[in-house]
This record gives sequence, structure tokens and C-alpha cells, in this order.
Amino acid sequence: MDYILQGFVQALGYLFSGNEELWSAIITTLKVSSLSIALSLLIGVPLGFVLGHADFPGRKVCRTLVDTLLALPTVVVGLLVYAFISRRGPLGELGLLFTLPGIALGQMVLALPIVIALTASAVESLDARLSMTLLTLGAKKGQLARASLMESRYAVLMAGVTAYGRVISEVGISMMIGGNIKWHTRTITTAIALETGKGQFAEGIALGLVLLTIAFLVNGSLSLLRRRVQA
Repeated sequence: MDYILQGFVQALGYLFSGNEELWSAIITTLKVSSLSIALSLLIGVPLGFVLGHADFPGRKVCRTLVDTLLALPTVVVGLLVYAFISRRGPLGELGLLFTLPGIALGQMVLALPIVIALTASAVESLDARLSMTLLTLGAKKGQLARASLMESRYAVLMAGVTAYGRVISEVGISMMIGGNIKWHTRTITTAIALETGKGQFAEGIALGLVLLTIAFLVNGSLSLLRRRVQA
């Protein structure tokens, strides 16, 4: 028990002393996760709107596929993205392997099904009379999409927060694509795995506390948005 308590005390000391190595992993995590979520929202929200609003052949198949990808293992995503961006892969010339954009790309693949599925569900739950009223008033397709997304804005934000909670805590993609390079691609989760394996328990606890704090803030935001949606 003393070993654990001592680890927590040392962990707090590392954090408040401004340990550069620990804070480098924290900043890297925030950078790459923010980039991946921005890309996921940029691509996933329009696709989610189309999936939830439009009626096209194969829509049910697409919806089933998206729902299935919600449980996609991170190591599988890492393996697939690695195959594409490695030197022998079709995107090898872009030089994304062992870079932050490469990790963000992998995390985007992980977050995209979440954003698409939850956005589609939000659009489907809208009152059907909204579309009819807007079309009657002469709204164009673009105006209809903007009005529908604005009406379901809290649910769309909830999709983004949910996806962020998924990518901030993943380790497989960051390890395989980023390579866990010190001062460059090392994230909180990969640093925790490394430090714990080295027996550096206090450093692992320090990063774990940061990760728990971020997860708490994400879940708090999610609960707030859920109440807004249900209100």
C-alpha cells in the first residue's frame, strides 16, 4: 500500500514540477486527438446527414456497416492504416508513418463511424414535419441540411465528444503508426505503457491522472449535452 501511495505523491510532484517529458506526451496527445476529431467532424457530419436523411439504394446496408464499425478494434485500424502509409503502401510517398498527421489519420478512421452513426441517428430523430415545412417554404437542399443540423446541433456535438473520448484513450493506433518516439510521437497512452514496462510507476500514474482528468471532462460534457438533447 505504501508503494502505491508513494507513487501517487511522486506523480503529483512530476506534474506540478513541469516535467518536460511528461508534458510533451500530454501536449502531443491533445494535438493529435484534436486534429483527428476535426477531420472526423468535417467528413463524418455530412455523411451522417446523408445517411440519416436521404433514401437511396443500399442505405440499410450502409447503416449496418457503420454500426458494425463502431466496435472496430484499434489495433486493426492501426494495422490497416500502417499498410496504406508504409513505404510499400499506396500512400507511402506522403511520408505519414511515424508522424502526428499519420496518427491523426488512424484516429480519424476510428472516430469516423461514431460521428456518422450518431449524426445519422440525430437526423432521423428530427420531426418529419421540419423537412416538409422547409421544402414548402422553398428551401434548397443546402439550406435544408443546415437547418436540420442546426436543429440537432447538441446531438451532433455529443457525437464529437463521444468520438473524442474514444480516440483520447486508444493506444494501438498511436503505438503502431507513431512508433512511440520520445519528444515527437509519444502520447499519454503509449507513454503509460512504456513507463510501466520500465518500472517507472510514478510517471505512469502521473500520466494516468491526466488521462483520467481528460476523460472526466469529456464525460461531463457528454452528460451536459445529453441533458440538452433530452430537454
